[in-house]
Amino acid sequence: MIDDMPDDMPVAEKSPEHAAVVSSSALPQDELNRLTDDIVAALKTVYDPEIPADIYELGLIYKIDIGDDRGVKVDMSLTSPNCPAAQDLPVMVENAVSSVPGVKETKVAVVWDPPWDPSRMSDEARLVLNMW
Repeated sequence: MIDDMPDDMPVAEKSPEHAAVVSSSALPQDELNRLTDDIVAALKTVYDPEIPADIYELGLIYKIDIGDDRGVKVDMSLTSPNCPAAQDLPVMVENAVSSVPGVKETKVAVVWDPPWDPSRMSDEARLVLNMW
């Protein structure tokens, strides 16, 4: 999770394993849970072309911020600044999240702090990549 999130921001009860999910308190909890689950499912359809694991399980999604208006802001990173898919992945993330019913506008920011490292990967990604 990202350490610089304000302590007073409401966080979804069912936040994903790797990403902080921040939401406005104006959304009903069941709607927040549905949006969160659907956004995570959409993110799991996005793959780095060179890695056979989805970007969510790789730990590239740092924060998902769901606004009052159901606009979504995603902070993500890449495996390295020289990632060949650096131009494509943020667009793929924006398109995937925008496809979720109920999401109004999607903005994706690539962040480098904290830098991504393999410790952010889920067990599922480690298994797929044989990194035990």
